[in-house]
Amino acid sequence: MSAAIDEFVHAHEERLLEELKALLRIPSVSTLPEHKGDVQRAAQFVADQLRAAGLENVEIIATERHPLVYADWLHAKGKPTVLCYGHYDVQPADPLEEWHTPPFDPVVRDGKIFARGSADDKGQMYTHIKAVEALKAVHGTMPINLKFLIEGEEEVGGLSITKYVEEHADRLNADVALVSDTSMYAPGLPTLNVGLRGLVYMEVEATGPSRDLHSGVYGGAAPNPLFGLIQLLNTVKNKKGRIKVDGFYDDVVSPSKAELESWAKLPFDARAFRRDEVGSKRLTGERNHTVLERVWSRPTFEVHGIAGGFTAPGSKTVIPAKATAKVSFRLVPDQDPEDIIEAFREHIEDHTPKGIQVELRVLGASPGVMVKTDHPAIQVAAKAMEDIFGKPTVFTRSGGSIPIVGDFAKFLGIPTILMGFGLPDDGLHSPNEKYDLGNYYKGIMTVAHFFEQYGDAV
Repeated sequence: MSAAIDEFVHAHEERLLEELKALLRIPSVSTLPEHKGDVQRAAQFVADQLRAAGLENVEIIATERHPLVYADWLHAKGKPTVLCYGHYDVQPADPLEEWHTPPFDPVVRDGKIFARGSADDKGQMYTHIKAVEALKAVHGTMPINLKFLIEGEEEVGGLSITKYVEEHADRLNADVALVSDTSMYAPGLPTLNVGLRGLVYMEVEATGPSRDLHSGVYGGAAPNPLFGLIQLLNTVKNKKGRIKVDGFYDDVVSPSKAELESWAKLPFDARAFRRDEVGSKRLTGERNHTVLERVWSRPTFEVHGIAGGFTAPGSKTVIPAKATAKVSFRLVPDQDPEDIIEAFREHIEDHTPKGIQVELRVLGASPGVMVKTDHPAIQVAAKAMEDIFGKPTVFTRSGGSIPIVGDFAKFLGIPTILMGFGLPDDGLHSPNEKYDLGNYYKGIMTVAHFFEQYGDAV
């Protein structure tokens, strides 16, 4: 009956596009207080669409910040349960002057829809809801059990959903989770992401004198926390990109030979990556690992910003009383964030320059995750993507982090299928964000095929 699903989607393309436009017109910017009402409107829109698609027990769940939306359909006795996740909040649209058309007035050009949130994540999240609608319209029922949990805080840290998942594990119990918030490796190339790096994000604050001091009077005797912080950070990683924290690599597991061979077959050009994506004179990092290994399967340390002292126009010869750096470790699967944090604390204690006191503040921590490619649900998902896109599905990893995937693993004990329909050039978080309409429609078909085939496989 899969052909009937595809026919249904094709027959309703115009309506499906208009519905997506209506969602994209809501400026649900979660980080800006003036858009709180818009975030609420987006939550209501999602709830209404879940109900219209045939899902039950639809609920808008209040949190300390922005609401969650829950729904389910649990009448497929003996069949697996899939927990579908997405988010309806979006990033701010700044800088507005760089948009070719208004960010919340969706426009279609060259088969793509341009609007803030089109690819991240409204367009992709909506494919799950419309897949349910298509299956219900064609079959009158569902081939599997479904639960939906859609949030409005993904772009501001997702603290509410983490708390909810931890406290409501019984309600959210499922066999696997499905997330469409990633990209295909290349246009027309079906892709499943099976690995994510974890993240430990921290502030390192260095203090020295009790107040800002005149560098002419005290320079040469008073400790400078800004320079001391630079000296400390310089001890964390060497020129070859190797992290110097004791025990840091103890639990790092290299990709399998088969995985490395599959990456070598991907249409990746390191020179084009450097020139077009990074825009630098050269690439850095561990030279004994390929670029894809470095960004997908190797841990990193980065400094994101340093603040301290005098930075306004003009001059002021001051030794600052304190300086702060924001830093992070990207972790690979099997590295424990708590172990890494403790090792970093010890490194700081051993390498802080004399006269400087350092405080470490952890702002967030999540582990890396992997899903085995031989997992039955992954195999079914790969087949569904291949059926729709007409090419064998490739398995990749991502250097980024999606904390909800770690939450599902930690609190629910389930793997997550990362079935993305975005493209690398969609401009997430940037002006002129877009989403390919062909992928939007094919995404609906793919998710519906996955639900059908996963139900048949059990």
